[in-house]
Amino acid sequence: MGLQSMPLYDHSDRPDYIPRVGAVHDLCGYGKCSLGVAIPVISAAGCDVCPLPTGLFSSHTAFPVWHMLDTTDMMKPYIDAWEKVDIELDAVYSGFLGAPEQVESIQRLYADFPNALRIVDPVMGDNGKIYPTYSKELCDAMANLADGADILTPNLTEVSIILGTEYTGQNVSTEEVESMINMLRNRGAKNVIIKGVDREDGYLRNYVAGRNTPLTELIVEKLPVMLHGTGDLFCSCVTAAIMAGKDLETAVDFAGKFVHDAMIITLEQPNFMSRGISFEPLLGKVAALLA
Repeated sequence: MGLQSMPLYDHSDRPDYIPRVGAVHDLCGYGKCSLGVAIPVISAAGCDVCPLPTGLFSSHTAFPVWHMLDTTDMMKPYIDAWEKVDIELDAVYSGFLGAPEQVESIQRLYADFPNALRIVDPVMGDNGKIYPTYSKELCDAMANLADGADILTPNLTEVSIILGTEYTGQNVSTEEVESMINMLRNRGAKNVIIKGVDREDGYLRNYVAGRNTPLTELIVEKLPVMLHGTGDLFCSCVTAAIMAGKDLETAVDFAGKFVHDAMIITLEQPNFMSRGISFEPLLGKVAALLA
């Protein structure tokens, strides 16, 4: 296997082993995103998904009315209980956070499981806007968490928040993307995926670069709609592919195509703009990663 195709996670020496992934995300009752996406997608890749909820939502925050239960106070005793029953994790995959203090819980998992792969989706905003539940303190805490990631998966809005730079839109050049990735890696992220570059030519571009991966551009057709939850689905697919033993470039290519195909299915569903992305009929493609 060449240097560029080295997987970040490999249990080929134990083919019957089921990897365990700690999924630190919120849980939404309606509007498919976060744990509602991560659990089925990563499970389909043959993993044992162990959720640690960072908040409970009635629906995602794109709805005009929603209710949130902050689970920050629950997280410490939750992890305490995990320790008492000897939980082991092979990866920690984090996303949306509800409070700055929740970063401490994720860092505790890093300390408890030092060999676990650290996958950070720094969910903070999109299209130049920060999500309504995020404060400056929470954004700063998320940026600190991103610095220690084995795999970091920001969109361009989140890149600007982490780096403290101006958001200039989705149409950025390859050279600008490479500069962003270099700055993120200089801060400590080992491998970086920047998703959703849009040059308004009918295609979306995802970029990846890291320790064993030179800057690579992966292109997918752009569909004429914006759907909530696509970022969560993309990152969950990347995680699923990585835990199935795929290299980073393959994982990003798979994730982009999977989200594209799920969006096509979604457009046929009633109330799809609020319901969220419909990926369920495609889970067999995730399971096929194990073949």
